[in-house]
Amino acid sequence: MTTGDLLNIQPTELKFPFELKKQSSCSMQLTNKSDKYVAFKVKTTNPKKYYVRPNTGIILPQTSCNVTVTMQAPKEAPHDMQCKDKFLLQSVAAPDGTTMKDITPDMFNKENGKDVEEFKLRVVYIPANPPSPVPEEYEEESSLSASVLENGNQDALLFEAVSRSLEEPKEKSSEAWSTISKLTEEKASVLQQNQQLRQEVELMRRQVSKTPDGGFSLFLVVLVGLFGILVGYVVKRTENYQITVNVVSIMNGMIYVIRTESI
Repeated sequence: MTTGDLLNIQPTELKFPFELKKQSSCSMQLTNKSDKYVAFKVKTTNPKKYYVRPNTGIILPQTSCNVTVTMQAPKEAPHDMQCKDKFLLQSVAAPDGTTMKDITPDMFNKENGKDVEEFKLRVVYIPANPPSPVPEEYEEESSLSASVLENGNQDALLFEAVSRSLEEPKEKSSEAWSTISKLTEEKASVLQQNQQLRQEVELMRRQVSKTPDGGFSLFLVVLVGLFGILVGYVVKRTENYQITVNVVSIMNGMIYVIRTESI
């Protein structure tokens, strides 16, 4: 800690975690240990490299103020990681009730006979992620844990392989049941269509019986032909099942139902 008549400064060095192409920051605390208002100002030898917030301010008696310094992302590492940049902190007693608007550069000018306290702070680079020492006992425990983990992984792989071998017959059985269910649904649909065709043929037979002189119209012949095409389509889709289909034939004004089977 650096101390003067007006301020205490903590820390006395600005330590920045150094990492190429990455911005870093550090802070310092200024404590007004006097009973007066204190104005301060922060300067640096390399203003284009650092941002200081706030770089000027007023600290009330017996209070503190934090100052944050941000270093721009470095493009290359300096030789031996040594930094020559420095900061200068100036502080001066100010009249009671002084505000930020009242701060002027002349307040920190020694030529006017004012008592200005100055503190110099240097910049220090530290590794971004410093390695921590590992105790030997911890290393042995880590080695043992790694061995246990490896054995555990092998057991897990073996268990997974056994589980897969047991699940494969289940998957095949599930696929077989799905196929059987689908074919059963198709069979039921075909049977339903067959029943519907029987009903329509019966209706046609009754209409023909009511026709004068046992004749029949051209429309009826066309309709029967369409039924024949539909029956052929149904038979083709159900080649794996034994399904009974009634084929209608009209001869000499009469309707004959021929029973056919497709296997």
